[in-house]
Amino acid sequence: MGTAERYEAPEQGEAERPSARQGSEAPDRDIPAAREQPYYRPLWVEEPARRHRLPDPVRTAAVRAVLIVAVTLVQAMVAFLSTLAGSWLAFPMVLSSVASTVVATWGVLDVWVTRQVWKQRNGVVSMPSSTARALRRERRRARRQAKAAGSGQERIRRPGGTGQLSHP
Repeated sequence: MGTAERYEAPEQGEAERPSARQGSEAPDRDIPAAREQPYYRPLWVEEPARRHRLPDPVRTAAVRAVLIVAVTLVQAMVAFLSTLAGSWLAFPMVLSSVASTVVATWGVLDVWVTRQVWKQRNGVVSMPSSTARALRRERRRARRQAKAAGSGQERIRRPGGTGQLSHP
């Protein structure tokens, strides 16, 4: 039984079929028509990222820190379990876990410092506060007014003029 027979009642004729079914199969119903194109649905749809990707040096430092922290946690777990078991390995593992904790702390701080250095070197858009922006705007306006007043006085006191405007 073909697809058309499953979805249609036997008493429906050719005139009653939906338009999507017409022409999609050859007359003998077993061979699909040559013009039928299979629909391929993409496996995923790319969406724009909400945040920008971390810069390469920061991402490298972050990966390094994650690996160091993971090794530290494994060492701490082995130290704890070997202490419970009373194994000879407990003391060396506790010492290495302490040293590894110091290194892990350095790794996490390295991510923070690398991020700050990258921001400082490569420029971050500075957003001044509204009060600083308003003060700068007022100073600029005052400078423009002073410049405009000064240029007006210069026009009046030209070397060849009498020091008065041409129009009384």
